[in-house]
Amino acid sequence: MPDFEVVVVGAGPAGSIAALSLARLGHSVCLLERGPFPGSKNVYGGVIYGRILDELIPHWWEHAPVQRWITRRGTMLLTDHQSLCIDYRSTAWAQAPYNGATAYRPDFDKWLADEAVKAGATLVSSTTATGLVRTNRGLVGGVKTDREGDLMANVVIACDGVNSFLAKEAGLYPNFSKDHLTLGVKEVLALPRQEIEARFGIRSGTNEGADLEIVGGTQGIAGGGFVYTNLDTISIGAVLSLGGLSASKVRPEEVIAGLKAHPSLAPLVDGAELKEYSAHLIPEGGFDAMPEVVGDGLLVAGDAAGLCLAAGLWLEGVNYAIGSGKCAADAVHEAIAKGNFSKAGLVSYKDRLEATFVLRNHRKTRKAAHLLLSDRLQNRYPQIACDLLEQLYTVEDPLPKRGALTIGRALWKGSGLRIRHALRDGRDALKIYG
Repeated sequence: MPDFEVVVVGAGPAGSIAALSLARLGHSVCLLERGPFPGSKNVYGGVIYGRILDELIPHWWEHAPVQRWITRRGTMLLTDHQSLCIDYRSTAWAQAPYNGATAYRPDFDKWLADEAVKAGATLVSSTTATGLVRTNRGLVGGVKTDREGDLMANVVIACDGVNSFLAKEAGLYPNFSKDHLTLGVKEVLALPRQEIEARFGIRSGTNEGADLEIVGGTQGIAGGGFVYTNLDTISIGAVLSLGGLSASKVRPEEVIAGLKAHPSLAPLVDGAELKEYSAHLIPEGGFDAMPEVVGDGLLVAGDAAGLCLAAGLWLEGVNYAIGSGKCAADAVHEAIAKGNFSKAGLVSYKDRLEATFVLRNHRKTRKAAHLLLSDRLQNRYPQIACDLLEQLYTVEDPLPKRGALTIGRALWKGSGLRIRHALRDGRDALKIYG
């Protein structure tokens, strides 16, 4: 007999929501976490978009451990000494149900796991799943652990992160490649709350916050940067192509140092005290790099399934983890009702993902990684855009003013780019964002 109907491996957002949903449906579920508490092993550098929680945890924003609600969002193009920023602000984002928030992942993940425990899930911490247990019919029937022995279950949901050992062991990740991964690096810098609000133009004494996404400034390594605000800290960092980082011979912390020293970013971080440095892998290969997510007795969700939307304007992960966790729970509930835990019995999980934003958005943006990590998007277009604005804004009296088309044609000619490149990139961008 199984110890539990379901074992969920990994108490991140995907795992905790799967466990929460299954427990509410009356199933016995074990939530297995290798860290001493949920969130203790998680590193995060971005914004949490919580709309997916509205039905799962009504009025979640009244209870979740949020640092700031994002009311200002910017996209900045950097060259060595220039910057061009699109800065958007909305008062609507400062009130419920909000749009995005910053949070410390140890706090946020622990809160989600606690909600699962309240619903009836059993949390087992400081325990690592070291492998899969197979039944005599060849189905996954549980996991081996380093502290609890074998935990038997009808179904295992693998939410064990980007480098999912369980999905690999099950043969669901035959094309796993470093080329589909980026390295996220981050520093957390302490500043007085009032100083953060002044530097980022945030209303004093509020929980409003800012998120700045950066293209360029990564020392020629494909990727991007970010800066966002917590209550009394600033997070600044970069997301870097593994191949580009290796070829550059530049250390990740040097990239962050370069961002902090850039004349457009230095005023935001001057005098701040370093509190934390962290790094982690991010699955950014998109739709075509995802593993099989359904096996005999096994489902794969969250980062383990490559469900991180890295599409330039859209940089999201936690909401996709939560969405996949809910889909996994519903598929398992259906399989338990039918008593069929084979791949055929669990295949509705893939159908549910396809029917929701989780895979619809990934399918729509499947060309994003190729476009956004190209040299043209990373370096050459930002340089042209910044040079164009610099020349337009520069007063050259007594010379007559030149128009944008005249300047643009000269810059394009000097760039060595071809019209066909721009047309192809424009076509791909329309497919992603149109």
